Amino acid sequence: MSQTLSEQEIIRREKLAHLEAAGINPYPAPLYPVSHYSNDIKQNFTEENKDQYAAVCVAGRIMSVNDKGKVLFVKIQDDKGIIQLYIKRDEICPDEDKSYWDVITKNGMDLGDIIGSTGYVFITKTGETSVHSSTLTLLAKSLKPLPVVKRDEEGHVFDAVTDPEFRYRQRYADLIINPSVKETFVKRTLLVATIREFLNSRGALEVDTPVLQAIPGGAAARPFATHHNALDVPFYLRIANELYLKRLIVGGFEWVYEFSRNFRNEGMDRTHNPEFTVLEWYTAYKDYLWMMEITEQLFEKIALTLHGTNELTVGDKTINFKAPFRRISIIEAIQENTGIDITGMEEAALREVCKKLHIDVAPTIGKGKLIDEIFGATSEPKYIQPTFIIDYPIEMSPLTKKHRSKPGLVERFELMVNGKELANAYTELNDPIDQRKRFEDQVALMERGDDEAMFIDHDFLRALEYGMPPTSGIGIGIDRLCMMMLNQPSIQDVLFFPQMRPENNHD
Repeated sequence: MSQTLSEQEIIRREKLAHLEAAGINPYPAPLYPVSHYSNDIKQNFTEENKDQYAAVCVAGRIMSVNDKGKVLFVKIQDDKGIIQLYIKRDEICPDEDKSYWDVITKNGMDLGDIIGSTGYVFITKTGETSVHSSTLTLLAKSLKPLPVVKRDEEGHVFDAVTDPEFRYRQRYADLIINPSVKETFVKRTLLVATIREFLNSRGALEVDTPVLQAIPGGAAARPFATHHNALDVPFYLRIANELYLKRLIVGGFEWVYEFSRNFRNEGMDRTHNPEFTVLEWYTAYKDYLWMMEITEQLFEKIALTLHGTNELTVGDKTINFKAPFRRISIIEAIQENTGIDITGMEEAALREVCKKLHIDVAPTIGKGKLIDEIFGATSEPKYIQPTFIIDYPIEMSPLTKKHRSKPGLVERFELMVNGKELANAYTELNDPIDQRKRFEDQVALMERGDDEAMFIDHDFLRALEYGMPPTSGIGIGIDRLCMMMLNQPSIQDVLFFPQMRPENNHD
């Protein structure tokens, strides 16, 4: 399929031909000895220490060009920010032949080109810290024009491109023209590093578990199916790593965690992507009460590391992550927000509640899903400040230990922040007989048509029969956590390459 070129793209290819005809390689070998970066230079250079900047080598993408005839003021963007190059024709082309200057200024240089320059640092008459170039090297010719954005005198964007179709599909261009986007992903990495340091310092061990699984267990979700050709058997992309981490607890590890790339063949919206990241950890000899306390500590630590404060702005709200967080049972939460006490209700009564509250529910789902639908529709959006929703009905939690003092409930919590679930945790079920019965209940739901019901994992049951110590486990949605902590409105804003419908063309 032939590529359709715009007028500007045709002109850039003509410039490429001029460069090659002049003997200039538009894509030279990759080694270029960069010694300094923009923000480091601008923050640290002074007249007193200028000798330390008498010979620098910088590289970056051209973001603006101010042509003064025999002098160019070029602003380049590198990994740290933007810096100005002062390029004087008679110094770049010291001999009488100035043809090289014409090649690079008239027939070669475009916004978006990547160039390198050596020289010394100085301060211009207008007070801008700049590199006085002695050499100029084209490192990569840009054949596609960057989208037009408005910048201030420093070259910083103040009128960014906001079209989500462009931004999410062409993230590489989005990162170039919208510097704040890059900062979001730098902070995402800092967030993950903070969690790792928090867990490692307490003795947890990071591990890896399979992404391809014969049984898609550990959660109630629709999996992506594939086929293993060598074994000639169906496989699934994991929907959760829970059951494998618990196997490691059986094996003798006391605290394991994994940043798990999970896949669920479900809908896409502002808070859901089919491919997403979850942190799960499991700790032997602990329960969900301990887990609530350490979760509070972790979230407070993340807020302080990223922002230096417990109070964050999320949309038009202020969220305070100062521990302790509020705790309320899911049944009390529903009653708090609807005035209806669902304690002890069976499926038929719950369906009547849904009807009264105008909540549409599928005939295939059972008691647990009905309660989940009621909570999601009436209560979940109401919990803005961090709140632990605790003590769920047993039907909602097939992997959770029965409550030690409240019949019909299990020891589980979900952490709600800004009306969304950020974490889900249990005192884990370690009774293999009880676990088998609950798996069988899930199969019954599957036979009714619930395509999110859990499969029976017989190997996991075998592992439990060897004996798993009392354990607490948690799953934290990293993408949603990043949305919250970085004040981003959509999950697509915290994923480098969110899932999108295929394009009709490839221009």
